[in-house]
Amino acid sequence: MNRLVTRISVVCLGGAMLLAPCAFAKRHKRQKDFNLKKNPLANVHSEQPDKILFDKAMHAMKKNKFDIARLDLETLLNTYPESEYAMRAKLAVGDTWYKEGGTAALAQAEAEYKDFITFFPNSPEAAEAQMKVGDIYYQQMEKPDRDPTNAEEAEREYRIMLEQFPDSPLVPKAKQKLRNVQEVLAERQFEIGEFYFSREDWAAAIARLQTVADTYPLFSHCDQALISIGDAYTMEAQSMSRAKVPAKVKEAMVRYYEDRAAAAWGRVVTHYPLSPNVDAAKDRLIAMARPVPHPTRQELAESQAAEESRESVHFGARSFIQMLLRSPSTVMAARVGQPTMTSPPPVLAPQVINQDKAAFQAVSAGKPIPQMIPLINPAASETASAANQVQSNVSAEPSGTLSFQSVPNAGSGGTGNNVSVEVPGGQAPASGNNAPLVAPVGPTNNKPLPPIDKPAKEAQQINEVPKTQVRAAEVHTSANASGKPSRKKKKAKYYKHDESSSRHKRKKGLGKLNPF
Repeated sequence: MNRLVTRISVVCLGGAMLLAPCAFAKRHKRQKDFNLKKNPLANVHSEQPDKILFDKAMHAMKKNKFDIARLDLETLLNTYPESEYAMRAKLAVGDTWYKEGGTAALAQAEAEYKDFITFFPNSPEAAEAQMKVGDIYYQQMEKPDRDPTNAEEAEREYRIMLEQFPDSPLVPKAKQKLRNVQEVLAERQFEIGEFYFSREDWAAAIARLQTVADTYPLFSHCDQALISIGDAYTMEAQSMSRAKVPAKVKEAMVRYYEDRAAAAWGRVVTHYPLSPNVDAAKDRLIAMARPVPHPTRQELAESQAAEESRESVHFGARSFIQMLLRSPSTVMAARVGQPTMTSPPPVLAPQVINQDKAAFQAVSAGKPIPQMIPLINPAASETASAANQVQSNVSAEPSGTLSFQSVPNAGSGGTGNNVSVEVPGGQAPASGNNAPLVAPVGPTNNKPLPPIDKPAKEAQQINEVPKTQVRAAEVHTSANASGKPSRKKKKAKYYKHDESSSRHKRKKGLGKLNPF
């Protein structure tokens, strides 16, 4: 019985070993056919030379032999410019540089993709090329506290892709990457605004944070930016309450700053009702005795979708690795919502200062405070600044009456057309053929100037004393009582218990007790 079972097992094992190669060959053939069908231009039975060159280039690029792949693709483009593979070969040249990596290679890849879009603007692959251009800058994007050039370029390229190719299947991917880029740019502006806030530079902090709130509404910390804006206006109101100004002006300006703060906190409640800082905004409004607004159903739904789409940040190996990487973290970026396609003009600190000055001048003149000017509209701030400049110029003018007098044109030697100039006090300048337009500057008398005093001669400097004087001094100081000169110098008495020198060492320890 055991022998029969053994024979049956051997037969089955042998049959399996014989059928295994056939099954592997069929499976490998099916997989090969499937991979070839991925390329719509591939033809299994085709032996055309352009197709052979294209397949060789694709195989070389798969093996990371980018130089060989580019050589085959360039040969295809130069030899068969009318080939059906020409368009794909042109795009593949950029792919070789893109996959090779490095700063120089990525710059060359961008140039190749731009050329492809120029030559084939209406092809479906043009959207892919524009997407790759944005990915080039996306890969080189740095953290928010570093150079933002690559992030700004990536934002611009993704916007171009969404505007020029709205029907491309790559649009959802491009929108998500654009949201990630704008998260990094908003984080940069937010950190700068918080830095100014910590330094109590309220105008600069308001300008930066207002730019974040107006330009990047999908930013993960946009609610915190609005909270800080309201706090900055509150601090300005407190500073105004301590200023030495009339009570009426003080009250109006405090109300003005509190209105700005309440508007910022109200925007948190209405636009970000499910954010972590909405309770803080409501508490501030209640403390200021201002009404708390209520968000609509659409605003609630949008806020809920945005908050649920964000990924939670865990402090672990992932965060530790992120600290070592050069690229920024975009886990907090929203996964839903329309990214900003057109950035409004950034808010500048001088605009905030000029707006506050305009409100203060209106209150001081007894006029009502103008309506809140949106900070994203620089035209109003520029108008207020121009009005302030005109007012300062008018106040600096002389009190005399201005009149126009005819003065000969200096370019015509006193003849010809006359030029009207504005003279203070109605005084006409001197006239005549040789009369200058401007009076000479200098003394009116013609007395000659006194001669220049010559510097005194420097006294002769002697660094050495004559030997005769040295000898006489020695004889005079060393004379004894008998009147005889002595050239020997007496040595000072040495106290070995209290003094120490290079020849005599001071006693230490028990040696001080020994009198001998």
